[in-house]
Amino acid sequence: MTPAGGAGRLVVCPTPIGNLEDVTLRVLSALREADVIACEDTRTTKVLLDRYGVSAERVRYDAHTERRVAPRLVERMRGGQVVALVSDAGMPLVSDPGLVLVQACVAAGLEVEVLPGPSAALAALVASGMEASTWRFVGFLPRKRGALLEVLGTPEVVVAFESPRRVAASLGALAELDPQRPVAVARELTKLHEEVVRGTASELAARYAEQAPRGEVVLVVGAAATGGDADLGPALAAVRRLVDEAGARPRVAAVVVAELTGTSANALYRALTDTT
Repeated sequence: MTPAGGAGRLVVCPTPIGNLEDVTLRVLSALREADVIACEDTRTTKVLLDRYGVSAERVRYDAHTERRVAPRLVERMRGGQVVALVSDAGMPLVSDPGLVLVQACVAAGLEVEVLPGPSAALAALVASGMEASTWRFVGFLPRKRGALLEVLGTPEVVVAFESPRRVAASLGALAELDPQRPVAVARELTKLHEEVVRGTASELAARYAEQAPRGEVVLVVGAAATGGDADLGPALAAVRRLVDEAGARPRVAAVVVAELTGTSANALYRALTDTT
């Protein structure tokens, strides 16, 4: 519904992550009142809109088009129209397009209204059963091993999206770093084949090395233990790689990594020899 006068606004609308019945009443109301709905994929959004009888205009707004489409949408809002922004599933801007449009609206002095709704990250965190007074969402896990180990070595609970093809490799890296770290693999949340598998990093790395999971995956990695080897994090993993892959002597490898990271060489050496 176009306002009687003045500028329009942007309404950010989270959509179901699987089960279409999870859409909120406020989101449906916003979609029905919008002059135009900016969609990551118009075909995907059409399924939701048809389910609930929404017939608003749809325009494609994804990672490839947002810089071109955002200025056009801003002009429409300046003319008094209401734009609803959706992604294929979940909250726009959370590992999905939308940042360019929100920033453009803020720069133009346009109102941005954000509605609450489904979130795969939050659903997986709760389903993990882990204590998480503090936690860190990292989007998709990094591909480079060094960056991956740095993320997995955090003292906070980590929530991340991951490709099912890479689950085994990522858990294998975590198992090298801290084999007893608690992990939950949440798969196909809210869908027919929803599954949450809990265990240690070493247990789940072995499980998924035999057969990769199917569907969309969220990983929840427990916080690193305080004290002990887990505090050594990526430094200990680097020592292990030097020894296992480069054939370095344990004491030499510990000294080299300690000099580069500021970690105690003795602590690294003890942690390495205690597990070999």
